[in-house]
Amino acid sequence: MRRRAAEVTSESALRGARASAALEDADWPLEEVRRRTDFGTDPEARTVGGALRVNAEAGQLLGTWRHSPLQVLARLHLLACGDDDAAAGRPRQDGEQPDGRFGKPLPPALADEPADPAAERPAPVPVFDLAPPPPAGEVAARLEGLAGLLAGRGGKKNPNERAAPALVVAAVVHGELMTLQPFARHSGLVARAAQRIVLIAEGMDPQAICPVEVGLVELGTDAYRNALGGYASGTAEGMALWITHCGAALRLGVRESTAVCEAMQRGMV
Repeated sequence: MRRRAAEVTSESALRGARASAALEDADWPLEEVRRRTDFGTDPEARTVGGALRVNAEAGQLLGTWRHSPLQVLARLHLLACGDDDAAAGRPRQDGEQPDGRFGKPLPPALADEPADPAAERPAPVPVFDLAPPPPAGEVAARLEGLAGLLAGRGGKKNPNERAAPALVVAAVVHGELMTLQPFARHSGLVARAAQRIVLIAEGMDPQAICPVEVGLVELGTDAYRNALGGYASGTAEGMALWITHCGAALRLGVRESTAVCEAMQRGMV
C-alpha cells in the first residue's frame, strides 16, 4: 500500500464496478471488463460502462458531496446513463416502473442447508417483501431529508451527542436510494456508488480500496433483495437485517482488497 496505493484504488474501483453491474443483471467476467473498450452496443454493455464511469469518478466528488449530496447523485446518474441516454439526470415519474431485477419472488426461507445432515440447521433469515417505490412527491421529500442528515454530519458536533457510525450512515444512504428508486434507470448503480462515497468521506475507507459491491455479490442477489426489503419495512428487525448485511458485505470487500494486494505482490495484477 505504501508503494502502490493508487493502483490498489483503481483495481478496487474496477472490481466494484463489475460487481455493481452484476447486481443489475450484467454479470461479466472481470477479465472481460478489463479488456473491453466498447460499452455502448447493448444494454448489458451500457450497464457495465455506466458502472465503470460511476466508480471512476466517485472519489473526485467528495468535496461536493459534503455540502450538496443531491447534486452528486444527479452527477452519478448522468455518468451511469451516459450522455446519449435521454433518461440521464431525469427523475422517475409517477407510474413509471424503475428497472432492476428485484421484482421476482423470494424463496420461503434464506437459511443455507447444512452440509452435514446431522449438523445444526442455522436459524432462518426473516423474509421481507420489497414494496414498489413510493410516488415522486414522497421521493423528493425523503431525498431532501437524506441530504439534511448528511449535511448535518459535517457541522459542529454536540460533545454529548453520539454520532452514528460510518457503516450505519453508508447503509442508510444505500438502503434509502434503493427503496426510493429516484431514477427510472440505474438507481442501483447510483445507490452503491453513494455508499462508496460515504465510506470514503466518513474516513472508514479513506483510500477507496474496499469494493463493498463484491461482498454484496458474494452474499447473493436474493439475500440482497431480502435485506433491502427489511430496510424498506422500517421495522427494527428489518433495519438490523439490512445493516448487518451491509457489514457482512464490507467484511468481504476487505477480504477482496487484501486479495488484490497479494495478487500485486505476485505480479498477477
